[in-house]
Amino acid sequence: MGSDAKSQEGAQPHATSLEVARESPPTLAELRRKMAAIPGRGAAAAERMPRDTELSRESLVVPPALAELLPGGGLPKGSVVAYTGARSLLAGLLAAVTGDGGHAAVVGVPRLGLLAAVEMGAQLERLAVIADPGPDPVEVAAVLLDGLDLVVLGLGGAAVAPARTRVIAARARNKGATLVVTDGRWPGAALQLDARIAGYAGLGHGRGRLRSLGLEVEVRGKAGQPRRGRLDLRSDSGRVEWVRREAVTRAAAPADAREAAS
Repeated sequence: MGSDAKSQEGAQPHATSLEVARESPPTLAELRRKMAAIPGRGAAAAERMPRDTELSRESLVVPPALAELLPGGGLPKGSVVAYTGARSLLAGLLAAVTGDGGHAAVVGVPRLGLLAAVEMGAQLERLAVIADPGPDPVEVAAVLLDGLDLVVLGLGGAAVAPARTRVIAARARNKGATLVVTDGRWPGAALQLDARIAGYAGLGHGRGRLRSLGLEVEVRGKAGQPRRGRLDLRSDSGRVEWVRREAVTRAAAPADAREAAS
């Protein structure tokens, strides 16, 4: 985060050791072979956590500052999460999961900043990137659910039919994997997560070094009031830390206030 925001967005480290990052779309047969070769989902992380920890069984780990906003303290395993807003939070989710010993993939999100994810603690050997998944990114994501803990899927502005979302949701539930969909419409998601940029620190009049980035985050489930909070991303010696700036709020804010915050 010490460099300017534009360079962070475009910077990409080398392809991961999962070896599915490429310019041409991979075949489904290739993906299935690679998923079959991946060790048991989250095995390393599970061994490090207490066996009686409810979170280890039901939720994926997230940046600690985000945990209080999420029901159960993490992303629910076996579910579909609809995401909108700043890509920084997506990078944070990938960093938290791979940094904790899990495996993840990014499908159809070519502009996601891998350098930012590394600064947040991402382990690239556990992260696959498929920038161009071909004509059917949903099917590619469905195959990846067989072997990975977290799959982030960019829909490219498309709307997925309810009949198909139900099939994919059932697959995620059966495999115990979490699918995060963005840049499109996915009806029936178990959770909706939105992150909007709320301010920067460190940038002057057209120049300077970005020291922190503020995000206004809102979490909506199928029932209950939404949860909202402010998270700051702060750079410290080449690492990016997540800090919760304000207490969680659950009262619904007026629509015009939410719009102003975004």
